[in-house]
Amino acid sequence: MNELQAIQKAVHSILLEMRAQNYSSGTLKTHSITYNTLLKYMATNAITSISETVCLDFLHFRTGYKMPGFYGKGNRKINQTLKPLQVLLDYINTGTITYKMRSKVHSYICPSQFEEEYIAFQDIFEERRYAKSTIICINQLLQKFLLFLDQSNIHSSKEICIQPITKFLSNYKNCKPKYISTIISTLRNYLSFLYTEGFIINDVSKSLPNVRIMRNAFIPYSWKTEDVKKLLQAVDRGDPKGKRDYAILLLVVRLGLRVSDIRGLKLSSLNWNRKMISLTMQKTKQPLELPLLDDIGWAIIDYLKNGRPQTKCDRVFVRHRAPFDSFGENESFYRELHRYMVVAKLDIPLDVHCGLHSLRSTLARKMLEAKAPLPVISEALGHKSIHTTSIYLKIDLNGLRKCALNPEEVFKL
Repeated sequence: MNELQAIQKAVHSILLEMRAQNYSSGTLKTHSITYNTLLKYMATNAITSISETVCLDFLHFRTGYKMPGFYGKGNRKINQTLKPLQVLLDYINTGTITYKMRSKVHSYICPSQFEEEYIAFQDIFEERRYAKSTIICINQLLQKFLLFLDQSNIHSSKEICIQPITKFLSNYKNCKPKYISTIISTLRNYLSFLYTEGFIINDVSKSLPNVRIMRNAFIPYSWKTEDVKKLLQAVDRGDPKGKRDYAILLLVVRLGLRVSDIRGLKLSSLNWNRKMISLTMQKTKQPLELPLLDDIGWAIIDYLKNGRPQTKCDRVFVRHRAPFDSFGENESFYRELHRYMVVAKLDIPLDVHCGLHSLRSTLARKMLEAKAPLPVISEALGHKSIHTTSIYLKIDLNGLRKCALNPEEVFKL
């Protein structure tokens, strides 16, 4: 079998697998036309093997557009051609169809002078059992730092000193202290690793400044009760995707589940006989049991029976575009939440990050207003320490009013 026949066989397998994964007829047609045209183009130009370069040349031939790679800004015409080509290359290399958004930037290539250390550092994540979302965030910052060092003509990790580090940090001088603290923490972690493993002679990490972020320095944002009701009413529960989103919102509003735990919630986590939700929290790796309340239970049942696409995925909530698989590690449902906020005509605060976590804060406030003991709130929210839960004390305005001192009484003393 020559290479062209192998590509034809791969195309046939892809289309069969896409049908099995319930891709729409329109998507199947687009992929089929693209593959047929590609095969004719390769035969006409005596091309027997496929590569990224061949795919990009074909894209230019078919659309008139030149792309630097499988990344960058595109339009609908480009995407309709480029996506099938990307699927084909991935299938030839891995034997599976994988869903991934086409990046707008070039995939990261570590500068060769730092590659050994960078790869070795990745093993630390597994040893420390970091969550995948944490690994992604750390690597994003680390990659920016290493590219900066490369552009600053640093030819080896041994040449890293405080001057280029200071210059790198100065690029973030207008950022919020919490974000700067995260950057410094990442750099300290990496530089300490380099020193411990012998990649650098001096422990430069000790020269980094300390940015102290007080746990009580920020007031968690919480919603008004009437706004939460408007938000839930804004969801179209007749739509399959709306059924999913409504159940997700209820899990946060009523139980305070973290987004990471909602993404990872499995069908086996739902104990219908005991009316309990049992899971291992993604953030703390601790077990958590919560009651499967009636409204949540019925919302999940409605979604499973009438909204959830047919899929072999073991997660409760799945994507509603083929392949119907679990959500990515960084999915925060931020867009969905804000879309419903717009539909409900709610005022979106400009000075705070109003995501699903703010609904978790709202539950904490309501429990405080109901005079629930702090240990009970801590257990319900899945906190490791009661000190974490105490952060929410400052949003209990009624409780704070009782703590207020009368100035006249104070001045009499």
